[in-house]
Amino acid sequence: MQATPQRRRLVRRLTAGAAVLAAATAVTAASLPSGAGPDTGRAGTAQGRTVDVQLLSFNDFHGNLEPPQGSSGTVEEIQQDGSKKTVAAGGAAYLAQSLRTARKGHPYSVTAAAGDMVGASPLLSGLFHDEPTIEAMNKLGLDVTSVGNHEFDEGRAELTRLQKGGCHPKDGCFEKGKTFQGADFPYLTANVTDDKTGKPLLTPYTVWKHHGVKIGFIGVTLKGTPDIVNADGVKGLTFHDEVATINKYAKVLDQQGVKSVVALIHEGGMPASTSYNYDCASPGPGDGISGPITEIAKKVTPKVDALVTGHTHQSYVCTIPDPSGKPRTVTSAASFGKLYTETTLTYDRATGDIVRTNVTARGGAGRAVNHVVERTQPKAADMTSLIARWNKLAAPVADRPVGHISADIAGRGEQAPESPLGDVVADAQREATAAPDKGGAQLALMNPGGIRSDLAYAASGKEGDGVVTYGEAFTVQPFTNMMRTVDLTGAQLFTALQQQVSGANEASPKILQVSDGFTYTLDMTKSGADRIVKDSVKLDGAALDPATTYRVAMNEFLAGGGDGFPAFKDGMNPHVAGSDLDAFTAYLTAHSSADKPLTPPKADRITVLK
Repeated sequence: MQATPQRRRLVRRLTAGAAVLAAATAVTAASLPSGAGPDTGRAGTAQGRTVDVQLLSFNDFHGNLEPPQGSSGTVEEIQQDGSKKTVAAGGAAYLAQSLRTARKGHPYSVTAAAGDMVGASPLLSGLFHDEPTIEAMNKLGLDVTSVGNHEFDEGRAELTRLQKGGCHPKDGCFEKGKTFQGADFPYLTANVTDDKTGKPLLTPYTVWKHHGVKIGFIGVTLKGTPDIVNADGVKGLTFHDEVATINKYAKVLDQQGVKSVVALIHEGGMPASTSYNYDCASPGPGDGISGPITEIAKKVTPKVDALVTGHTHQSYVCTIPDPSGKPRTVTSAASFGKLYTETTLTYDRATGDIVRTNVTARGGAGRAVNHVVERTQPKAADMTSLIARWNKLAAPVADRPVGHISADIAGRGEQAPESPLGDVVADAQREATAAPDKGGAQLALMNPGGIRSDLAYAASGKEGDGVVTYGEAFTVQPFTNMMRTVDLTGAQLFTALQQQVSGANEASPKILQVSDGFTYTLDMTKSGADRIVKDSVKLDGAALDPATTYRVAMNEFLAGGGDGFPAFKDGMNPHVAGSDLDAFTAYLTAHSSADKPLTPPKADRITVLK
């Protein structure tokens, strides 16, 4: 392989640990399995047949350089007595410190991620097209990541710029005298090919090497990426099957003599518990993990030794047998830098492969555990400086007050299908499009994935408790989608409601947030489309009429059939209005003041039967 910038940086970082390696050699030799004699590694020192490689991983960072607000910035921890505790977590300064502390005493350490490092980012990163986050990832020592669906939010050209560097084509350079250098780490796009060339958009795989140890990394995003991003972002690209792609490149690596392979997959699952330290091997009914990653893991070739996953923003350390029946670790570290996973890969120098056995703790690929990025530890000084530098540039836009709230309004962190913040956003969108010249909307629908945070009552800066700044509103609605109002018949609208829980969304339902006056019952005791109770759907108290035409507002992403809602593509007579972010901030300003702050809605528009 050619000596890339990330390779040179990695060599420098690992060379600095040579003294630690020398000191650890005696310990390694002393802990050799019976019958294993020493051999000589490329470093020229006596080394054991096996060596433990520390794999640190995380996923779905989404540009959260500062600690996420509200429940978006917490993790749930099971205590020894079975009770659960909420722990504040996340923030780049704490994540960097956690990773650097974890690496101490580990001369063989590699840091990887499973996509969505950027995109849907808070204003501190999003305002600058996520350059601050790429800079932060360089500093904290990220070695490799797969691409995620959100890396395509601004299109292929922008993803390529984030990798290779250069100032933004429209907004230019953000800091005087500085040109954006791009990522020191490779973005892997094994299953994303250019329609014209048939070749992967960026690098499909990379090989990490140190003192004779070689581990290959293959990176893929979910095949369904085109269904959950704007069409312009993936124009001219094809997204291939995850399993077929991983198996293809695992064979390529094997032919190159690379026997140890880790797959970085931006697709995930749903564990039975929301606690980060839940025992995935618990034998209780309904325990374990479900979702797309389970089938992927069962089919990925045994040549792959571990799967680092993401996308669902869940935390888990699970074992799923590979096609040969051998146990294999599958991990995910929640989102927003709140956790990181530490996996120990035992590398056999004689075979060049990872030792996987049925008795290895917590899974076949190695010992794996999720760690909390706690905010009680010191902050990494260089990351604190980076955040302060970019905050200074963002302040004139970010600090402007746009509203007031009386308490936390849960959005991203809400576990129920309907969230209070979802109600606020939907109401804001309907109000912005209700006037005849704005679209004439009778109701509004909002996709839950477009709500990226909570609104927290506690001040994030100097604005004071209860004050909502533009930066905080941007964090909730970072995509700046234009609003579109369309004609839908009652029958089409009902079909769209069914698509929340069927088709592409059956395994992982996407419950739309609804504006005031639109109500229905969701029966989770049933399956598929039957979960929508037909006679329950009403608008302003009147039953939905299949033959009547309604004016429905939604963002342009949903209107294009995004998130698995093809019914919306049949909408007629579209009217395009302002952005969803403008609608949100205008609503907050119009409906709140310091004397009369906005109170959290009851979130009682969707009745859920369990």
